[in-house]
Amino acid sequence: MTKTSYAFLLIFSLTLHLFSQVEEINPPEYIKTITFKSSSSAQGQLPILRLGEPFYLEFDVLKTNEPDFYYTIEHYNYDWTKSNLVKMEYLQGFDNFRIVDYQNSFNAFQLYSHYKLPIPNRQTRALTKTGNYLMSIFDEDGNLMFTRKFMIYKQELGVGVQIKRKRDVRYINEKQSVDIVVNSGSLNLNNPKKTVKTLIIQNNNLHTAIKNIPPQYTIGKELIYRYTNETAFWGSNEFRFFENKDVRAANVGVQFIDLKDIYHNYLFTDVPRDKRPYTYNPDINGNFQITAIDRDNVDIEADYTMIHFSLQHPELTDGSQIYVYGNYNNYALGEENKLTYNRERRLYETAFKLKQGFYNYKYVVIDAEGNLDEGRISGDFWQTENNYKVLVYYRDLGARYDQLLGFGEASSVDISN
Repeated sequence: MTKTSYAFLLIFSLTLHLFSQVEEINPPEYIKTITFKSSSSAQGQLPILRLGEPFYLEFDVLKTNEPDFYYTIEHYNYDWTKSNLVKMEYLQGFDNFRIVDYQNSFNAFQLYSHYKLPIPNRQTRALTKTGNYLMSIFDEDGNLMFTRKFMIYKQELGVGVQIKRKRDVRYINEKQSVDIVVNSGSLNLNNPKKTVKTLIIQNNNLHTAIKNIPPQYTIGKELIYRYTNETAFWGSNEFRFFENKDVRAANVGVQFIDLKDIYHNYLFTDVPRDKRPYTYNPDINGNFQITAIDRDNVDIEADYTMIHFSLQHPELTDGSQIYVYGNYNNYALGEENKLTYNRERRLYETAFKLKQGFYNYKYVVIDAEGNLDEGRISGDFWQTENNYKVLVYYRDLGARYDQLLGFGEASSVDISN
């Protein structure tokens, strides 16, 4: 290969990396319970943090040799392409240091180590710019273990959010529409139809978020979003849930338990709800909470149990697959949480380890073309209580990165026509 060809390929690969959208990498099976914690963000939720707010990244490693891990933090644009900022422009200090805060599990059948990365810390003193960020965790050999997205905002825009029933009568009973009003206040937003971007997130799930919706029209200082179709979500259904805070006794949603190498929790067999009428059943919108009775420090004293899921559903023969997911696994679709059909029991089944706690979960279908259908098993209902978050980004003319200047939130419990 000539030097010219090599240089061209290098430039091409760097350009491709710069303009490609980054996707989150999910961890191997021995890394569990990845959470961000802060004063404003509940455990398990999507981390949307105020500028300057301290936070923690925590995770468990189900190994006994206490492996070393390192972290990096990168800044991204609204569309999750790499921003033009160099690291010193958004990070005070340094990253790519070892995570030194970890503890071994105590009084648990499943041995594990609990890792905790605070930001800021002695090396990474501050993140100074708003926008999208990606946290990457590497092992001591430089292998990428997993990545997680988080957002940092500064509230300079007023963001009003209202949830309405779908205006299209064909889907009025199955969909919910998000109306947004952005007030620029003292800011002068130049050409807002091009420079202002919004992201609408249902139940903290970035995979189903609606993006790239420009304001429909402006009235004075207000940007108005009152679309018929563009900002509408399927209502889905309330999440299913279980709790196993006591590993020695059946709790909410747990049919029976068994002790093998570790405790096994067998959940009650679920049934499809798409043909059933909607029933209000309060949930925590896909999130989870680690909890265990008679434990002082659940970070290291809560045990891991093997959770057995089962779903009474006819075998799918059209190439579709059924998964069970929630915020506990970042709404990932992987081999671990894919259900397989048991012809003897005529059930879909799967099992994997989860830390003691209260969990929301949902069964979803991926068709042969890779399309996600959250309502095929759960059903879609306009009455479903869903959480909606709206992020507003702004890039002024000639600016080098997208600022995150507005955050609003609403629940469809207040839905109206």
